[in-house]
Amino acid sequence: MAEDKVTEDMSSVQITASAEDEDVVDPWNVTSKSDTGIDYDKLIKRFGSSKIDAAVIERFEKVTGHKAHPFLRRGIFFSHRDLNTILTAHEQGKPFYLYTGRGPSSAAMHLGHLIPFIFTKWLQEVFDVPLVIQLTDDEKTLWKDIKLEEAIRLSYENVKDIIAVGFDPEKTFIFSDLEFIGQCPAFYQNMVRVQKCVTFNQVKGIFGFGDSDVIGKISFPAIQASPAFSTSFPFIFGKAKLPCLIPCAIDQDPYFRMTRDVAPRIGMPKPALMHSTFFPALQGAQTKMSASDDNTAIYLTDTPKQIKNKINKHAFSGGCATVEEHREKGGNCDVDISYQYLTFFLDDDDKLMQIKIDYTSGAILTGELKKELITILTALVGAHQERRAKVTTEVIKQFMEIRKLKYNYS
Repeated sequence: MAEDKVTEDMSSVQITASAEDEDVVDPWNVTSKSDTGIDYDKLIKRFGSSKIDAAVIERFEKVTGHKAHPFLRRGIFFSHRDLNTILTAHEQGKPFYLYTGRGPSSAAMHLGHLIPFIFTKWLQEVFDVPLVIQLTDDEKTLWKDIKLEEAIRLSYENVKDIIAVGFDPEKTFIFSDLEFIGQCPAFYQNMVRVQKCVTFNQVKGIFGFGDSDVIGKISFPAIQASPAFSTSFPFIFGKAKLPCLIPCAIDQDPYFRMTRDVAPRIGMPKPALMHSTFFPALQGAQTKMSASDDNTAIYLTDTPKQIKNKINKHAFSGGCATVEEHREKGGNCDVDISYQYLTFFLDDDDKLMQIKIDYTSGAILTGELKKELITILTALVGAHQERRAKVTTEVIKQFMEIRKLKYNYS
């Protein structure tokens, strides 16, 4: 039948790893058998995205006039789709917007959840563009044993952490799916447009849904796709059909592969993407940090004592078994979690390089590396908690109210 025809783009969306592939990466599971974690070069080939290489970073700096963020320079945001299209639009003075999101499965966010928001805030400042942030509380009620009321409550707790990153309310709209969609007919209409373009067979092939999955799961991808279309937010963009750039972890890519296939069929620009690596669990790079296991994660609510204890007790070491052996052979930064975390949160490139040299040579021990990380994370989490404490109900309303932002579009 004609409606079952799969386009070339959507047919390659499959997220299931082949039998010989050791890495499992999909929107719900991230695991690797390798001590060094996910092979991102293989993942780029498997997903069909493009590497953010030196040439892309050079063009980014030239077009924006800004030095690349450490997340770009260090390969933390490592893959993209159509980033050059966005850079060309910026070069030509054409508007676009940013879209990212959060699935609120716990009241306390952890460090890994901060990565896309830190980077998105920087992108918003560099490009001076609107941002929409989707809270997929509906998704969490479908995938987890969470009631609707609890999912909404978790959204509002997570909003406090998101706002505490430092977003500008004049440029940023944050919304809960469970509250917003019923208030915005244009958003729901785009959901239906997407749903009409994707068959049941296709969504099963893309996301691996089975016959026993609740029907809400099958329709959810259309909800995550809809913020990628500016016409979903007429109060911000009017009738303008703007492209968007989506910073996200690469496990979310299947949603947007589907979205990019649908976009031209409903007369909208394809969204561009920038993919991040995963923030590893304390126990090692084989899995990402999880909100469901206290001992894998540093939470944004953790005290200095908790941060210290978690790193000292649980952070996987790349050092040798004895001090003597470590001094002789050195440590392995590729598997050492304390070093991996420093690549995310130590801004000084020169200091990070010196730490790598010293740890690899055996000049510094694992305990010294952990001490450096504890100092940095204690300051980072403490500052975040101070900002979060200032996020009042009135501030939340300011970000989540349906309203026009500071930009004008025809």
